[in-house]
Amino acid sequence: QAEDGIRDRSPSRGLGDVYKRQFVYITLALITHLHSAFPLSPNEFLGYELGDRFTYHHKVVEYFKQVASSSNSVHVIQYGETYEGRPLIVAIITHPDNNLSVEEIRKNHMISSGLQEGEEPENDFALVWLSYSVHGNESSSTEAAMESLYSFANTSNENTMEWLKRTVLIIDPCMNPDGRDRYVQFYTMTGTNPPSSDVSTREHEEPWPGGRTNHYHFDLNRDWTWLTQKETSQRMKLYNSWMPHIHVDYHEQNFNEPYYFAPAAKPYHLQITSWQREFQKIIGKNHSRYFDNSNWLYFTKEHFDLLYPGYGDTYPIYNGAIGMTYEKAGGAAAGIATVTADVDTLTLRSRLNHHHTTGLSTVESAYKHKDRIIKEFKYFFDKVVENPISKYKT
Repeated sequence: QAEDGIRDRSPSRGLGDVYKRQFVYITLALITHLHSAFPLSPNEFLGYELGDRFTYHHKVVEYFKQVASSSNSVHVIQYGETYEGRPLIVAIITHPDNNLSVEEIRKNHMISSGLQEGEEPENDFALVWLSYSVHGNESSSTEAAMESLYSFANTSNENTMEWLKRTVLIIDPCMNPDGRDRYVQFYTMTGTNPPSSDVSTREHEEPWPGGRTNHYHFDLNRDWTWLTQKETSQRMKLYNSWMPHIHVDYHEQNFNEPYYFAPAAKPYHLQITSWQREFQKIIGKNHSRYFDNSNWLYFTKEHFDLLYPGYGDTYPIYNGAIGMTYEKAGGAAAGIATVTADVDTLTLRSRLNHHHTTGLSTVESAYKHKDRIIKEFKYFFDKVVENPISKYKT
């Protein structure tokens, strides 16, 4: 249109009018560009409110890529693919003012932890890794992953921008995409509109094999140590190259249960350090503060142990990190909405909201205790070198 205006100008139309029109067009183009360069919220991108339906894995991946393309502080890495060809990704999120590359951050962390040789860096960050939906039909956490990503990519969020000054966040939105899409497809085929909250209806009765396991019906939350599955072996290459200070494994339990977070149930394994035990209490108190303010039910210490080494909380613990499981009421039977035993309605929206809250609280706790976290992590490995606790290297 601007070009047409220039070609069609006549003596009756001065150059000033043409330039005004050009100015308007350019201004509108800039506004459109700036808007497209700002990350969309999940609701804006998906076209529906989070919690209204289950999101297929490919849409989750597309959302993560959209945020990364609109932000210089979000970096999406594909670390592998599933047996059915779905991409396995993580998002690495830094502060917008951070001048270090992702690789420089990783290398500095490994050097400062004593896991790699090199010149000691001047600055370091607490690394928090949040892993969602290792069990595909424990579905709310992948929805929460999108909301958490937006919270830390949104530069107008004063809290998260402050926390990112001392932390780096890694989000794996779905560790088991094949199982997740198996569940999402089941619910898409059987669910009613509006959703039925009656647990006896078909949409709440997922058939075998269900979405818990991967393509070969293997439970990926038993495989961290043994690496028998494609998803695990690819993920562990990335995990072991980063060795985060904190790792959270998101789950769901029976829909009649409240929320579970650390501290874990006793007895603790002998090798779990006093600091790892102490931080379980620190982070549990921070979560409690948020849950108490919202009158949300939760429990700690009753069950979920830290003994078997192949879980997503224990493998990190035995490698120096603070490993934790978070469990929200839900599971395959919960669907979009479910009437619980106390005649309350549990919704997908509330489930993902609780997971989103503990994600924020985890990063906040890392921010507050950054120096101690880094110090204790380094000590964990220094101690093994200087005073081995057994004859075994690993």
